[in-house]
Amino acid sequence: MTALVVMGVSGCGKSHVGALVAGRLALPLIEGDEFHGEANRALMRSGTALTDAHRADWLDRLAEQLQLHPHGAVLTCSALKAAYRERLRRAASGLRFAWLDLDAASAQMRVAQRSEHFFPAGLVATQFDALEPPLGEPGVLRLDASLAPDLLADQVVHWLHDTKHKP
Repeated sequence: MTALVVMGVSGCGKSHVGALVAGRLALPLIEGDEFHGEANRALMRSGTALTDAHRADWLDRLAEQLQLHPHGAVLTCSALKAAYRERLRRAASGLRFAWLDLDAASAQMRVAQRSEHFFPAGLVATQFDALEPPLGEPGVLRLDASLAPDLLADQVVHWLHDTKHKP
C-alpha cells in the first residue's frame, strides 16, 4: 500500500505533481481542493483565510477519502500544520508526505497567474503564517518546488520505492 500526501502552500504545485505521481504509481488521485465545502470556498474567494475550525470538516473528509482507498492513493492537501498531518496519519497507516517547499515570492507569483482557482493571491502570506514545516517528522520528503514537476514526480516515486524496500 502506498498512501501519500503531496503537501505545501498554495501555488507550490501540489495538484500537478500529485497527478503525475498518481499516474506513475497507478493510484487514485484525491484532489484535496475538491473537498472544501462551499462556505470555505466563499470565505477564500472573499479573501478570508481559513481557521483551524474552518478546516476541521475538510480534514475529516480527506481522512475519510484515505480510508476509502486502503490499497493506496495520492492526496493533494496543504497539510500546513503538524496537527493536520497527524489527523491524516491516523486515517492511513504508513502515510508519507512529499513536501513541496517553495519561497513566498514564488508562491505569490504562481497564485497570481492562476485564473481558474478560488484561492486568491492575497491569501498566500496567510499560508506561510500558518505553515509548521514538517522538519524532523517521520515519512516526509522535502522537495524544492521550484524544480520541474516531472523531476519532482520522479524524485517522489524513487523515494517511495526506496523506502518501501528498506528492511
